Amino acid sequence: MSSTIGKNIKISIFGESHGKGIGVVIDGLPAGESVDIEELKDFMKRRAPGTSDLATKRKEGDIPEILSGLYQDRTTGSPLAAMIRNSDQRSKDYSNLKDIPRPSHADYTSYLKYGGHADMRGGGHFSGRLTAPLCIAGGIAKQILAAKGIYIGAHLSSIEKIEDKRWDPVEITKEELLSPGKKEIPVIDEEAGNKIREKILEMIKDLDSVGGVIECAAIGVPGGLGNPIFDGLENRIAQMIFGIPGVRGIEFGTGFEGTRMQGSKHNDSLQIQGEEVKTLTNHAGGINGGISNGMPILFRVGMKPTASISMEQDSFSISEMKNKKLVIKGRHDPCIAIRAIPVVEAALAIILLDEMAGEESGFKRD
Repeated sequence: MSSTIGKNIKISIFGESHGKGIGVVIDGLPAGESVDIEELKDFMKRRAPGTSDLATKRKEGDIPEILSGLYQDRTTGSPLAAMIRNSDQRSKDYSNLKDIPRPSHADYTSYLKYGGHADMRGGGHFSGRLTAPLCIAGGIAKQILAAKGIYIGAHLSSIEKIEDKRWDPVEITKEELLSPGKKEIPVIDEEAGNKIREKILEMIKDLDSVGGVIECAAIGVPGGLGNPIFDGLENRIAQMIFGIPGVRGIEFGTGFEGTRMQGSKHNDSLQIQGEEVKTLTNHAGGINGGISNGMPILFRVGMKPTASISMEQDSFSISEMKNKKLVIKGRHDPCIAIRAIPVVEAALAIILLDEMAGEESGFKRD
C-alpha cells in the first residue's frame, strides 16, 4: 500500500481502524523546531470522534503518543514517530461485511486487490480514522509554518444548498482565517451554521447522510514555491488532498466558475503596493504555472456523503455470488465534511512545509 508521501519531509501513515493503534513517521524535519504538545492536542480534538451530537458516537481521545524525534518540546532532527492507541472499537458491527461489501466503500475493491487478506474492520487502512495520524503530522507542520508567519485555516463552505460566506480571496486576515476552526460547526456565518446543524440532525433522523464543500486557505505563503508541469504546487496539494477518504474533487481559486468568465475578467492584474507585488483579484488561487505568487492560496474540496448509512441497501455475497440486502451497523458521521476540515488544513500544511524545506531559505532562523 502506498501510504508514504513527501520529497524533503516524508510522512508514512500506518495502522487500521480496529487494530491496536494508528500512527505516523515523519522523516526530514529540521532540528530545533518548537512543538507545543497542548496546541497539537487541541488541533487533534477538532477531528476526534465522539465530541459532538453531529458526529459518530465512537469515542477516541486521539491523544498522540510521541515515540521519538521530540525532546524538550523541540524536534531533534531524527524521524519523529507518533501513534494513537485505539480504544473504542466494536468489530462485531462489521462481522458480516467480510462477505457482503458496503456500497461506495473500498470493501469490494480491497478484496479484488488483496484477495480478502486486508483487515477491513471499520474500513481498515482505508478508514477515515487514518486521518488522525495525518493530523499529527499536519498539526506539527502548522505550528512550524506559523512560526514563519504562514497561517492555514478552513471552513465548511456548503452542504446541499446551504451556503456559508466566502473569504475575500485577495485579503484574508489571520483572525478571519482561524475563527471558523474554533466553532462546533466551522463556518464564517452563524446563520448558515444553524441551518447546517438542522440539516445534519435531519439526516440522522432519516438514517441518511450528506456531503459538503470545504474552503481552505493559507496566508503569508512566499512566492516562488512549486514547480511547473508535473510537480506544480496544485499537483502536490491535490495529490495530498485525494489521500483523504471521501474527497470527490478540488478546485483552485475561481475553479470551474472561471470557465464561464472572459479572460479580461478572469486575469489577475498585477500592481505594486508599497514594496510588494500584489494581484487585484485572485482567480488563480495564489498559484500560477504551478508556482506560488505570494497571494493567499485558496481552494475548495468536495466531500461525498458518508457511505455508511443505516438504511437498507443492495449488495451481494462474495462467497455465494448472490444478491443480498445489507444494513450497516456501527457508528458513523452523518456528514464527514465537518471532521474533515482540520484534515484538509493538515494536508495543506504538510505540502507547504515540504516545499519550504526544499528552498534554501525555508528554514533560516533569526
